[in-house]
Amino acid sequence: MPSALAATDPWPELPLAAWQDTCETLHRWTQMAGKVRLALTPRSNHWWNVALYVTARGLTTSPIPYQGAAFELQFDFLSHQLLLLTSRGGTSSLPLAPQSCATFHERFLELLAAAGIAVHISPLPCEIPGAVPFDQDHAHASYDPEYAQRFWRVLLSAQRVLSVFRAEFLGKCSPVHFFWGSFDLAVTRFSGRRAPDDPTRDAVTREAYSHEVSSVGFWPGGGAFADAAFYAYAAPAPPGFRDAPVRPAAAHWDATLGEFLLPYAELRRAPAPDAALLDFCRSTYAAAADLGQWDRAALERR
Repeated sequence: MPSALAATDPWPELPLAAWQDTCETLHRWTQMAGKVRLALTPRSNHWWNVALYVTARGLTTSPIPYQGAAFELQFDFLSHQLLLLTSRGGTSSLPLAPQSCATFHERFLELLAAAGIAVHISPLPCEIPGAVPFDQDHAHASYDPEYAQRFWRVLLSAQRVLSVFRAEFLGKCSPVHFFWGSFDLAVTRFSGRRAPDDPTRDAVTREAYSHEVSSVGFWPGGGAFADAAFYAYAAPAPPGFRDAPVRPAAAHWDATLGEFLLPYAELRRAPAPDAALLDFCRSTYAAAADLGQWDRAALERR
């Protein structure tokens, strides 16, 4: 079980090497819940209808309408259960414990069926290159409860700061939400202008980036990210964006990703991590908005 320190530290240590197997497994498990929301909710702009949300105990789909009622899927990282709650009073659960992705997928579908929920989801994971379908994946079978809980506590703290940042904006802005495809928590501000059409994008990303955006978020690491980090980008990036001064000093431009990064380990070392993260959010947004000639006077709360 989680150590006393990890359970009270709002910014616990989260080195990817210590929990990468759990991270990759949990990524796939959250995709199953997210795919249910995708299948049963009306499509919203920029795919906002598919995201998960941070709760006081984990992650949730929020209520999903179904046959005149509603149900909700909650990942509880305190009791380590996936909960299925219905508006008709039903409650059932699936333990979060070491088990293969294939086994979890089978039990997940059984959980839905037992509650009378009939839904088809694609077994192929999204945004994971070379991924094996859920029902054939016996390699990803790890679940370390301490690090799963640490991850959620980082999300909880990140949401706290990103919510303050979001409240400073009057223009169109996304919720602070968790995308299960890319496995990151993000908030996105919009200039109000459409973005130039990019024929190289697929249908999903064309919808996601149909308008000019400045986005900031947290990702636990993997692939092109060496470790956990906060990131910020503009799409399309205005000329000079990569060379703009941003804060705090630990933040830097990553040419491979085309984004600013603030390593999570560096944020933890800051005297005031919340203030440092808010500084990162504000300075990267200011770079995007100023260089992109956004109408800041009309878009921001003074």
